[in-house]
Amino acid sequence: MRKHRFFIILTCILSFSLLFSTINVDQANASTTKVIKQGMNSGYVYDLQHRLQQTGTYKEAITGYFGPVTKNAVVKFQKRYGLTPDGIVGPNTWRALYKHTFTANEIEMLAKLVHGEARGETFEGKVAVAAVVLNRVDSKKFPNTVKSVIFEPYAFTAVADGQYYTKPNKVAYQAVYNAIQGWDPSYGALFYFNPKTATSKWIWSRPQIKQIDNHIFTL
Repeated sequence: MRKHRFFIILTCILSFSLLFSTINVDQANASTTKVIKQGMNSGYVYDLQHRLQQTGTYKEAITGYFGPVTKNAVVKFQKRYGLTPDGIVGPNTWRALYKHTFTANEIEMLAKLVHGEARGETFEGKVAVAAVVLNRVDSKKFPNTVKSVIFEPYAFTAVADGQYYTKPNKVAYQAVYNAIQGWDPSYGALFYFNPKTATSKWIWSRPQIKQIDNHIFTL
């Protein structure tokens, strides 16, 4: 059942990535002023369903129609984040969604990074790499968007050596979704390195949290 749900999610990501790739920052901010509720059918509902899927509250296909299933998912999300559980998506619910979820483009970037950086690691190691990116987005020490974190100069080896541009597999997407839904095997790490190849004295000086496979995760 879990595999079936994941493949539904993955299919939706691939099917609607072109649509969501057109959503820029101004459009995202504009959507937070849009109120949508049951019975509506629009691009905002596509975005809503896509983001609810990431939280695990919506597990059906993305249709763009705000029906009872979507409303129930909204209520679950609102309860989880301490919002009024009315099933209506207004400014407060939009802001919470944008804080805790990502566009299809951002998920694609995360999956490509996971695939490039942790292709030979266990699933836990892949999730940990995705979690490090999300931890950086949340940290005041780093840029506050997925794209700017991933493409910060010299931040990730896979970007520098071109492995980032290889096509991610399904496991990479699944690892990203697990990280988005709150699993952080790195326990809040902001960095990681391979102890067999790392020569930087600085990275060795960072407070170490744990080792997963070939990576040591640090603060």
